[in-house]
Amino acid sequence: MRRIYSILIFCMFCFTQLWSQDLWQQANEAYSKENYSKAITLYEQLQKEKGNSTDLYYNLGNAYYKNKQYPKAILNYERALLLSPGNTDVKFNLDMAKARITDKIEPVGTFFLVMWINTVRDTLSSNSWAILGIICFILFIIGAYLYFFTRQIWLKKMGFFVGFILLIVSIIANCFASAQKEKMEIRNEAIVFAPSITIKSAPAESGTDLFVLHEGTKVRVLSKVGEWSEILIEDGNRGWLPSSDIEII
Repeated sequence: MRRIYSILIFCMFCFTQLWSQDLWQQANEAYSKENYSKAITLYEQLQKEKGNSTDLYYNLGNAYYKNKQYPKAILNYERALLLSPGNTDVKFNLDMAKARITDKIEPVGTFFLVMWINTVRDTLSSNSWAILGIICFILFIIGAYLYFFTRQIWLKKMGFFVGFILLIVSIIANCFASAQKEKMEIRNEAIVFAPSITIKSAPAESGTDLFVLHEGTKVRVLSKVGEWSEILIEDGNRGWLPSSDIEII
């Protein structure tokens, strides 16, 4: 009985994999034939069945871009970058999509060292940084072994200096891994989906009008009160808008 049950589970698994591959091929074929609406439907069905992946978000973003649905293209490119921060193809297409939206917001100037650190951090995902940190720590242990247990002076020196550098790299890699994981878990950035929305000074329609945002603009959600979200944009301005007008990345 157990054997039959195992065979049934295996058959169901194989069928699911074949069905997913078939959907993927159908979606890619629809995209290549410029039937972008069908491709979007199939990619979204795949997302519900198989979960998140960089390739899926990337292809979905491309389909939305070709269908001239730029806010949704931006949303999916941003989600792809959460999974693969260093993906240059996604970054390029994201910039292309951003060029199509109304708002062109200049970010607040950031200290060059902070910008450099953030750029390095975003070259790898959380898992990749964690793996690099583990590898460097293992190599550090080897260096420590050479320093403490070998008699040759040059090996001791090499073990000390190389081990010290690897320990620093391991610590930095683990810090970056933690930062990338936190970014994935907090998910406090969003894309505006209202064609045009007036940002208020308070979480109410009676609040003072501050400025206007348009669809496709990226914001950071600072807090929520009822059905309102307090947001911050890249130029440092902040205010309130209805939570229904944004979608979390």
